[in-house]
Amino acid sequence: MSETTHTSSAEHPADDAPVSYKRILQLAKPHWKGLVLGTISLAIGSGIGLLYPQAAKLTIDQAFEQGHIGGYDLKTIGVALLALFFIQAFFVGMRAYLFTVIGDRIVTDLRNKLYSAIIQQDMGFFDSRRTGELTSRLSSDTQVLQSAVTVNLSMLLRYGAQAIGGLALLFYTSYKLALILMIVLPIVLGVAVGYGRYVRKLSRKVQDAIAASTSIAEESIAGVRTVRSFAREREAERRYQEATEESFQLAKKRSLLSGIFGGSMTFVGYSAIAVVLWFGSIMVTEGSITSGDLAAFVLYTIMVAFSLGALSSLYGDIMKAAGASERVFGLIDKIPDIASPTVKAVTEKPSTAEVFFNNVTFCYPTRPEINALDDVSFALKQGEKLALVGPSGSGKSTVAALLGRFYDPQQGTITFANEDLKHWELNTLRESIGVVAQEPILFSGTLRENVLYGKLDASDDEVWNALKAANAHEFVQGFPDGINTVIGERGVRLSGGQKQRIAIARAILKDPVLLILDEATSALDVESEGVVQRALERLMENRTTLIIAHRLSTIRNADRVVVLDHGKVAEVGSHQELMLQKNLYFRLVENQQLLT
Repeated sequence: MSETTHTSSAEHPADDAPVSYKRILQLAKPHWKGLVLGTISLAIGSGIGLLYPQAAKLTIDQAFEQGHIGGYDLKTIGVALLALFFIQAFFVGMRAYLFTVIGDRIVTDLRNKLYSAIIQQDMGFFDSRRTGELTSRLSSDTQVLQSAVTVNLSMLLRYGAQAIGGLALLFYTSYKLALILMIVLPIVLGVAVGYGRYVRKLSRKVQDAIAASTSIAEESIAGVRTVRSFAREREAERRYQEATEESFQLAKKRSLLSGIFGGSMTFVGYSAIAVVLWFGSIMVTEGSITSGDLAAFVLYTIMVAFSLGALSSLYGDIMKAAGASERVFGLIDKIPDIASPTVKAVTEKPSTAEVFFNNVTFCYPTRPEINALDDVSFALKQGEKLALVGPSGSGKSTVAALLGRFYDPQQGTITFANEDLKHWELNTLRESIGVVAQEPILFSGTLRENVLYGKLDASDDEVWNALKAANAHEFVQGFPDGINTVIGERGVRLSGGQKQRIAIARAILKDPVLLILDEATSALDVESEGVVQRALERLMENRTTLIIAHRLSTIRNADRVVVLDHGKVAEVGSHQELMLQKNLYFRLVENQQLLT
């Protein structure tokens, strides 16, 4: 989906920005001891590998002619080589283990950083992004990075060491033949750099396409009841297939480039070996080098060619990771628009909960052309129960969102407990406010875990007391596992009334100074509403409460009523006073928009 709304420039780095995978390597600093040990193992394993062509040279030059080498027979040489093989195998295994484990640790830390950055963002950020897109960043993008910092990193160092060591030994064996090979090397490196840059751009598009398809799948699965009730399974399949086909076509293009590049590098490598054999044979016949020198040079050439081929392939993978990491680090670097003040933040939970809206004007970041609230002013006094009513879209829920400082108004101020809302430390502010919404969000897990969301360190006695106050203890006791009953994703195993009472128990346990009831009974049947309403009345006792409702039974019990219309305050007064005025509130009641 489009990310044009309030998207940080950090999430769309310029094409010439520093390669983001360098930042991945910075995450390795805490693990430097293991990396040093892995590097030593790498050096030993690769160093032993570079000795084998020298053994071949000695064998060809002397053993075939004299039957021994420096006083040692071939059997002794064979045993020595087996010992070297064993030592090399040990250090190769050590290198692979250390780099893989440390790489996994780095990616795990990166996932945690990314999740922390996402969960700390303001609501405007989530309004402009799909859930599936963000989960794709956590799963798909970080999976690409995991390969880059585990197996690929280990192979990069291994083949890099072999290539450098092999080149040095090529010059040591025959600088004339080595100079011939140097004609090819700049061409290979130039092509590899150009290929890598293009693959990085293409990989960003592939990851975006995967994120889009993940988002579509997440939406349709989460709303599967709606999909099923409209018999739109085929439509859901079509949308998902279109999204996955787009990502496939981009990946296919990337694979085609990879195949062309890999094939070209293979041709260049084997051509270089053919050239070496040609010129080397001439030099052997002229006596410039020995047969052993030529054999060693060919083996080093194969080793370097193989290493460069592997490095070129790894370079493409690293560029894929760079494309994915740009998105990941873009999210990590994004600073939330709404944050706690850095100096003199209010951090003590208040004992009072007066609220004042002073000429507040607000529009949502995703709809900047429409004012959700327009010059709104009202007061909610300590201990008061204030009902907020109005037609659909009048701005009632927006008031609740602003009180929790999920957004900041464009104009005007909001004060809570005699402090500007922007002066509060966010966690302190939100710990002071309890919300019971129309559709409570419960998490997969047990009933106990969901109630404890209100107070993480509460005892089981406190949990049961909260359930009793919420009229929920009876149905909870009826479950075989009691408070340890697993309720499923979003509480799917509970009825609407049961979910609402669990949400009320959670709010009771939280014990907020300010309570917001956002149409808490509007989705319930009459029987459930009565039970929930009694629980709400207990919750509201001696507590400052903002009631967003369209149930007349709830509103009648409020001390005052504020009527909103098109984002403006239309009327203020008690239920009886507003009925006598026979204006908007009266019409809402008469038209049954406020239900009895």
